[in-house]
Amino acid sequence: MKIRIVSALCVLLCGPSLVGARGAPPPRPNDGKRHTFVLGEKDFLLDGKPFQIRAGELHPERIPADYWRHRIRMAKAMGLNALSVYVFWNAHEPAEGQYDFSGGSLDTARFLRIAKEEGMWVLFRPGPYCCGEWDLGGIPSYLLRRPGVKLRCMDPHYTRAVARYFHELAKIIRPNLVKNGGPILLVQLENEYGSYPRRDRRYMEWLRELWIKEGVAGPFYTADGPGRHYLEGVVLPGVAVGLDTGTKEEHWKLAREMNPGVPVFASEVYPGWLRHWGESDWRPTDISRLLKFYMSAGKSFCLYMFHGGSNFGLTAGANSGGKGGYQPDVTSYDYGAPVDEQGRATPAYFKYRELLAARLPAGEKPPPPPGPVPVMRIAPVSLERWTGLWEHLPPPVRVKEPTYFEALGQNQGLMLYRARIPAGGERTLTMANLHDYGEVFVDGKFIGALDRRLGRRAIKLPACEKPAVLEVLVEAMGHINFTIAMESDRKGLYGEAKLGDTPIVDWEMFPFPLTDRWILSLGKTKPARPRPGGIFKGTFNLKRAADTFIDMSLYEKGYVWINGHNLGRYWNIGPQYRLYCPAGWLKKGRNEIVVLDLRQSAPRPIAGAVSGRGKGVL
Repeated sequence: MKIRIVSALCVLLCGPSLVGARGAPPPRPNDGKRHTFVLGEKDFLLDGKPFQIRAGELHPERIPADYWRHRIRMAKAMGLNALSVYVFWNAHEPAEGQYDFSGGSLDTARFLRIAKEEGMWVLFRPGPYCCGEWDLGGIPSYLLRRPGVKLRCMDPHYTRAVARYFHELAKIIRPNLVKNGGPILLVQLENEYGSYPRRDRRYMEWLRELWIKEGVAGPFYTADGPGRHYLEGVVLPGVAVGLDTGTKEEHWKLAREMNPGVPVFASEVYPGWLRHWGESDWRPTDISRLLKFYMSAGKSFCLYMFHGGSNFGLTAGANSGGKGGYQPDVTSYDYGAPVDEQGRATPAYFKYRELLAARLPAGEKPPPPPGPVPVMRIAPVSLERWTGLWEHLPPPVRVKEPTYFEALGQNQGLMLYRARIPAGGERTLTMANLHDYGEVFVDGKFIGALDRRLGRRAIKLPACEKPAVLEVLVEAMGHINFTIAMESDRKGLYGEAKLGDTPIVDWEMFPFPLTDRWILSLGKTKPARPRPGGIFKGTFNLKRAADTFIDMSLYEKGYVWINGHNLGRYWNIGPQYRLYCPAGWLKKGRNEIVVLDLRQSAPRPIAGAVSGRGKGVL
């Protein structure tokens, strides 16, 4: 009732603009021609007329490129007219100075072309920082090689890298701006900078000027929490204000007071939330009330997420909360969104579609949704032990003290740290900086695991009568992607490691970046020494290829590859037990599956399910 009263007052106080627009002709669609899009004092203006943005967030890098058009059509069929998309910088610059905007899900220009062909507008979110529960929030980890580097500010090491990235990305943005006949209406400056403890207004102004220098003159927008603390020192004159979320009219009023003369909109409206390993599963949030509020008041909005997709490979990020100050994100980015991980419409999708359709301008009607993408079961596949990590040790890097992955040019994956320890009684091994999960061995015998999530940074070692070999196998589980903690979240075992009160020195480091090429190259071997874990391989034949969910509930902790594609992490602590495998990574005939498990020594069968929910399909 309160929302209805506020909305009615807005109709009286704000004038007609978009409110009550059902009697007006529908706005011009994205027809691939040149249009004007500017910021009015209260409204976005498309070709000089007020325009309500109804956007849905999806991320091209999280969706197989073969399905981009399907997901875009799903958005259009729900009654949306725009897409909001992050571009994750580190996905496109995997190594310093090496850019890739051409292959598969990295082909940003192709995504924009498909959006244009489907008549959808785009809110473009290029970072440099995105968050998005993506590894390091989209910032390349090579920047962490330099001790003391500062991110998201005027540190010259950071700004030089940003300038190079913008220069490359601007080549794609410029022809796709609305004024040039492209789909991009708005370009975001940074992301939720008001939540960053160390803010620098010069940095925000520098970002805007850098884009203008590169021929991208906006319009621009910011996106921040709907409070004075988040907006102060961040909003810029002439830059639209996005609110994450903006659920009340007073949020809009505050934003207009703090940055008058530009439109305000709800840049992230949450129909669900993310999940971390070890948490309970998600429950969707019913946002019907908010959608009615936005539609009745003619407010622009974006659903975050409309369709989440997947954190394939090593792309998942982490938050900095919890008992140990670290919460790694699961592989699925389903988010409780209206369209699930596999592209299927949820009950909420149809509910929101009906709600939006009833409130669209006269003459505007959403098209029917596209048909569902086929999904299939795969009968249990038998695997065999193929090899193990210790049978494929790379040449070691010798250091006095252990150092972090990034110092060796490695982002995530695994690193084996090895040192000799003296004889002695039972002692405690303490490693203050073990990021993020470590298995400890003495003379090849497994002692136990350390887990940063739980604050476990120490373990008791048994007495040894003679000098012994200490090994710590460290797994990185995603860089923190939010708050200033991301600056110091280097991976591996680094700094001082102590046995009792005595520092351990003279280490060997064996890097395992876990590249797809490496996993495919491994030959079959006999076990080197009895340690937990192994690499398992199996093959299966298909009469046809369709989407499936690989059920890993019979395994403990690791990664799985299908035909050389890394589906992501699995872990038997849940809440996720099945990994999404798109049809494009399968093929008719013979297929190969490879599993790297850190704990399990004997293979178990693996099957494919038709849903990402649940576990156990045998």
